Parts: sequence; structure tokens; C-alpha cells
Amino acid sequence: MVDLAFGLAPARPQSAYLALVRRRRLYSSILLILFAALLATGFRLAENRNAGGFLDGLPNLLQFPAEILSEAWTNRANLPGLMLQHLGSLLETLNIAAVSTILGGVSAGALALLSTRDLARWPRLVPVFRRLMDALRALPDVVIALVLIYMLGGGPVPAVIAIAVHASGALGKLFSEAAENADLRPIEGLASVGATWAQRMAFGLIPQVAPNWLSYALLRFEINVRASAILGFVGQGGIGADLKIALQWGQGKYDQVVAIFLLLFLTIVLIDHISDRLRLRLTKGRRP
Repeated sequence: MVDLAFGLAPARPQSAYLALVRRRRLYSSILLILFAALLATGFRLAENRNAGGFLDGLPNLLQFPAEILSEAWTNRANLPGLMLQHLGSLLETLNIAAVSTILGGVSAGALALLSTRDLARWPRLVPVFRRLMDALRALPDVVIALVLIYMLGGGPVPAVIAIAVHASGALGKLFSEAAENADLRPIEGLASVGATWAQRMAFGLIPQVAPNWLSYALLRFEINVRASAILGFVGQGGIGADLKIALQWGQGKYDQVVAIFLLLFLTIVLIDHISDRLRLRLTKGRRP
């Protein structure tokens, strides 16, 4: 009563709050110092292993892009024709991205249903399926593609498999999180009338999460277009292979490099615009 009469009680929560703030600032300062130390040591290590010095070569950073743009500007009249010339390779890249997204999305949906808590068919195997998705997500698609080259040879098939494997792990994580936030009442209602696990998933869960799943798949399709272009550098076909060849030829082919970059950039912008409109339609239920 004395503490309340003299107003001393509120001081305890205030002092505890200030102590918490000081502790968080101390932890943040320690993490910042550790990050700066790791950055400094990593830079020194990379500098020692480099053939030349990073700081010494920094003024030359823009020389190569300037050389490419200068030649492309000189031959700017050829850019539209060069873009049409590489249109077939662009379509191959889009096909790789589309097929890998479909395969990755189907496998991700299955993994998500088997790894969602309180909904999984075999609850004891949920950690196993979750670790499987972690492993698939941790494997870089470039590494998978390089391994598949030795097994299957070059071409679009290794690229499709590599991107689909990585996409299944990434989408599976997103799909399972969306499933865990679903309303359980329709599923429980189906279970009360004797519905099987597959029926509960098909009629109680998937209709709820389908807009989010499709939204994530469209976003992943954008990422897979970039990934399939990058995989062209390791012999997987598509527009990335054309870009690699043009860069290897060097001077005299830089106008092709810029044409390929422009074609890829415009395609990604168009896909991003269409995907945004479709995702808004799916999630909001209205026209953008």
C-alpha cells in the first residue's frame, strides 16, 4: 500500500523495460561488431587470394560495360533484327521455366500436404518430409544441372529437372505454411461424416489455399525464367547459351549481347506485369 500511495509501483515495470532495452542494444552491438569483423577478415582473405587487388581494379569496373554499350550504340540499327533472331531461344527458355514450374508445383503440393502439421497423412513422418524440402531447397539448381550434364548430356531436359527439384523445395515450404493457416472447420466437418484423408484435402483444404498456391507458383515462374537463362551458361540451352556465345566472341558481337539483354529484360517485365495482375485477381477476387 505504501508503494502505491507514493507512486513507486510503476517504477518496477519501467526499470525492467529499460533493462530489456539496454540488453537488446548490447546484443545488437555485439552482432554488429561480429558482422564487421567477419566482413573485414573475409575481404582480406579474398584480397590475398586475388591475382590483382580489388581496390586497384575498382576504377576499371565500368570499362567492360562501357565497351559493350559503345559498340551496341554504334550498331543500334541492328538491335531489332538481332532481337527477332534470338526469339526462338527465348521461347525455349520460357518452355523450360514453364515445365519446371508445373513439375515443381505438383511435387511441392504433395510435399506440403504430407508435411503440414495436424493435417498430414502420416504425422510421424512430418519431420522427414520437412527435412526433404530443406534439402531440395538447399541444393543450388546450377549444381544439380552440372551433375545432370554428365548423366544426360546438354540440353533443356537437365535444366528442367534441376529447376523443378529446387522449385519443389521452395514452393513446398510456402505451400505448407499456407496450409497451416487454413480454417480447420471444413476439414473437421468432412471428417465427421466419414471422409477419407484425400477427400478432406481435396474438398476441405485445397479450395482454401488454391489462390495462395497459384500466386506462389506464378511468382516462382518469374524466378524460373531468370534461372533458366542463367543455366544457359552451363550448356543447358535457351537464351542463356546464346548470351554466353556472344560474350565469348567478344568485340564484334557486343550488339548481340545488348539485344539479348533487352529481349530478356522486356520479357521479364511483361511476365512480372501479367503475374501481378493474375495474383491480384486470385488473392483479392477482383480485377486490378
